[in-house]
Amino acid sequence: MVLKVLSLALTVLLAPGSETATLPNDAPQACSVTRPPDPAFVPPAPYLAQPGEGAFWFGTEKLWVVLPTDGTWKGLKPYSSDVPGFRQKIFWWTKGYNWPTDPIPQLRVTGRRLDGTAPPLPPRNPTNGYTSIWKGFMVVGVDFPTHGCWEVTGRLKDEELTFVVNVTL
Repeated sequence: MVLKVLSLALTVLLAPGSETATLPNDAPQACSVTRPPDPAFVPPAPYLAQPGEGAFWFGTEKLWVVLPTDGTWKGLKPYSSDVPGFRQKIFWWTKGYNWPTDPIPQLRVTGRRLDGTAPPLPPRNPTNGYTSIWKGFMVVGVDFPTHGCWEVTGRLKDEELTFVVNVTL
């Protein structure tokens, strides 16, 4: 069931014609969101060379994520009435990740708001998943305490990856 939900979340997030794929660039100028690199990062086989319309891979073979090309996560909802903030599931990959033998990866995700005051991202435990399209991945549900410009950092073993996103209504 969890894998079906994760697969659906990825499908909705990155599907052509989805809100994420067609949003205008509404990130404020003060928020220097992470943009697609030039040249583009292409993950090693067997991973997809391109994650889909409106999205791009960001990182290195040691740690990468999929981000929206406009740098904005819009319309995030609270996970539940007991968990404050705006939930986004962030999917992470690393070359050679063995999801069946590493169900709770040593991935730590932190974050801080860049354009105002807010508490840091609350710590959340990672989990794993697999789909025939996405292969093995790690996922962390992040609860942004407020909207705004956020710097997010993932750490896996000795590798670190940082990106900036705009979280809006």
